[in-house]
Amino acid sequence: MTRRLLLALLVALLPMSVVAAPDDTVLSGTVVGVVDGDTADVRLQSGMIRVRLHAVDAPERDQPHGAAAKAALARLIFGRNVRVEPVEQDRYDRLVARIWLDGRDVNAELVRQGEAWVYRRHADDPAYCALEHEARERRLGLWKLPPGQRVAPWEWRRRKTPGQQFTDYSAETVAACVASLGR
Repeated sequence: MTRRLLLALLVALLPMSVVAAPDDTVLSGTVVGVVDGDTADVRLQSGMIRVRLHAVDAPERDQPHGAAAKAALARLIFGRNVRVEPVEQDRYDRLVARIWLDGRDVNAELVRQGEAWVYRRHADDPAYCALEHEARERRLGLWKLPPGQRVAPWEWRRRKTPGQQFTDYSAETVAACVASLGR
């Protein structure tokens, strides 16, 4: 009962958290390239920037569903005018940001469609956990894959040996996801 109540509350609050970009410190530009499922090149008036989407992590190119995640991001934003809400700059000199398209949080949309995971270490919005849970329940995007192929990208990048065991997030609750944010 408590889990359903928490999920209902998060879903009810979701429209407030992912529907409009704040007006302060937002850059406008056109998406001219999609590098992978969570990185895009945006042409601003001042020049080009590479944007790593904040709070989400899409499958890597060599990972199951990697090409599909890239295609999903391209369908959403390639050639479109977007708003970029900066969060920070990462160690690869990419701008980590939320991308907004017509008032919609593109980062959240990728999670909603099952094309990306909530990047628990960097995410700060509990609503993303509710979106991931819903995508998983509805078997959307990467959640259609067999359980053994649903490897979180942050674990995929750290794999060391063939046959390595990965965390099974398929039954993770919204509350467990929220509890892991920022860790």
